[in-house]
Amino acid sequence: MTAIKPTFHHVNLKTTRLQEMIDWYRAVVGAEVVFKDATGAWLSNDAANHRIALLEFPGFVDDPDKDTRTGMHHSAFEYRGFEDLNSTYLRLREEGIEPDVCIDHGMTLSYYYKDPDGNHVELQIDDFGDWAASKEWMGTSTDFAANPIGMFVDPARVAELVEEGEGLAEIHRRAMAGELAPTHVPALPGA
Repeated sequence: MTAIKPTFHHVNLKTTRLQEMIDWYRAVVGAEVVFKDATGAWLSNDAANHRIALLEFPGFVDDPDKDTRTGMHHSAFEYRGFEDLNSTYLRLREEGIEPDVCIDHGMTLSYYYKDPDGNHVELQIDDFGDWAASKEWMGTSTDFAANPIGMFVDPARVAELVEEGEGLAEIHRRAMAGELAPTHVPALPGA
């Protein structure tokens, strides 16, 4: 029998800081509360009944070693185009929310932010503008096989290039050539 392929619907996160998480997801991805009670909140940023569920049960505790534990690494949201990713970066920067790390993976340009609980949330665009093309590239590229993480980028430098009139194709080329690396390249947890 062939597997029926369902569409991914939502992520459910445990938290000890419910309102702070609600406020953060509202600011970062435009999520609005559909329902909230003493045990949690259910948020959506589109027509679905919820995309993010936040549970705050008594007894939950923060894990100071979360970054080196197994479990979910990140959730991700995609934009239709590069302009949306860059304008979101600029808006969030104005609000004091900076990405933790930014990477051009070769098939996506991805800005990773940490929510108040330390969960990574990836905001991304497809470098090819076509998921079929980027999927093909990812599956067959010797460049991706040699470096599946990609190249770290400085989002402020990317934004400056946009201001100077550069388009995604040139930014992507320069990122993959290592020309847009941040001053400090972050260490990957567990590496």
